[in-house]
Amino acid sequence: MDHRTLNKPQRIVIVGGGSAGWLSAAIIAADHQRGGVQVTVIESPDVAPIGVGEGTWPSMRDTLRRIGVRESDFLTACDAAFKQGSRFDGWVDGGPGDSYYHPFVLPQGFGETDLVAHWQSRHGEVPFADLVSFQPHLCAQGKAPKQASTPQFAAVANYGYHLDAGKFGAFLKTHCVEKLGVRFIADHVDGVRSDAAGDIASLSTREHGELAGDLFIDCTGVRSLLLGQHFGVPLVKQKHVLFNDTALAVQLPYPDADSPIASQTTATAQRAGWIWDIGLPTRRGVGHVYSSAHCSDADAETALRAYIDATSGGVDVRQPRKISFTPGYRERFWQRNCVAVGLSSGFIEPLEASALALVEMAAIAISDDLPADRATMDIIARRFNDSFTYRWERVIEFLKLHYVLSRRNDSDFWRDHREAASIPERLRELLQLWRHRAPSRSDFPRTGEVFPAASYQYILYGMRFDGAATLRGSDSADLADQYFREAATLTRRMLPALPDNRSLLAHIARHGLPSI
Repeated sequence: MDHRTLNKPQRIVIVGGGSAGWLSAAIIAADHQRGGVQVTVIESPDVAPIGVGEGTWPSMRDTLRRIGVRESDFLTACDAAFKQGSRFDGWVDGGPGDSYYHPFVLPQGFGETDLVAHWQSRHGEVPFADLVSFQPHLCAQGKAPKQASTPQFAAVANYGYHLDAGKFGAFLKTHCVEKLGVRFIADHVDGVRSDAAGDIASLSTREHGELAGDLFIDCTGVRSLLLGQHFGVPLVKQKHVLFNDTALAVQLPYPDADSPIASQTTATAQRAGWIWDIGLPTRRGVGHVYSSAHCSDADAETALRAYIDATSGGVDVRQPRKISFTPGYRERFWQRNCVAVGLSSGFIEPLEASALALVEMAAIAISDDLPADRATMDIIARRFNDSFTYRWERVIEFLKLHYVLSRRNDSDFWRDHREAASIPERLRELLQLWRHRAPSRSDFPRTGEVFPAASYQYILYGMRFDGAATLRGSDSADLADQYFREAATLTRRMLPALPDNRSLLAHIARHGLPSI
């Protein structure tokens, strides 16, 4: 009998470091270090991580707590700041006042009554997010999501992070090796050896010879050395849905040491894409993501430099770093005893910062359902593939929503995004339904949905979607107004009580945060 049918996978080999590799290692090692599982990370000294600035979702707080990291240590080591959502400038029509927020906090009273219908009928002159949530007002004032006395990872307002991805990978590496018993090998993988059944048996390395394992996690980035190259699992390309395939990225110094740190990612629409702007304690990360079919590199750089001039007061900028990518995801993510996590599993574009969130989801799913034996692995692989195909499709639809709803008419980029042939069928159907009612939890029935119905509401009504929610007799206008008043009351209380981001981060650097 094949010994692989008897033994629980004890040797987990992760190929590739960076945020995806080391985060996967940390989650699995933290969960299974007492169960005899040995996690090994092979990271090539010849391959540098992409290392541009990254945004996370609030889920990262739970993940960092899970792996035993102190929040104050993470914030300081990773040049990290607080993120409370996203602001979209110029996405509706590019005219005056074209700006709205997608905050991390759910609308006050979400699910208790139809907030959308009562907003439309009684308060339509107020931006939806500004009426139903206190968080846009915190972002507008540059406020932090907690106080100095708030324990680590706890929140007054829900938050994620902006961080330096290169420093984050290095921080996780140190934690994994020193605290979680992860074995680190600096070497280059030259080949893959399969066993008679077709599983990966071992990896051939330049300096360490053959490295055997039971489960291999491919974190080799867009090369997808194991899943894509060895197993030949193709990429399901999505450029016909979401056109962006290139980015120009720069790092900008602040004018002075006291410059405010933004509380949100700002996404500013351009003729053939959009520009991201994130604030870290020591610098800003700015980049233009665009469609090479609609815009030349030279024109994209001109637009990026114009944005920098307008927002940075003439800071001297080095040549931007060009990053090209093919939007899409793998046809399968788990093949035999190999599973891809991070860029090796796919990438769409940085809008709404789903990349690290999908890494978290994948690593947690692997760790929570670590196969008991080789036969069980095939069952888990099928379930994993179904779950993550669904999640990638939901990400694509949610990102497409931003473009479909735009009324911009200044370029083919925006007009082409509204062509029916480029819109996924499920999204077309939902938009038809939402012309008569607001998005609800019933539209997203799976446990662990990537984006909740509230996020769809924030985008739809921030983008001035012309659907009219039907008032039902069971929905109380008085109850809706009560929640609107609660959001306004919370805003009045929080604004004077919360520090600005830079003040709180400086305090944390000196004194840390209280333990829970």
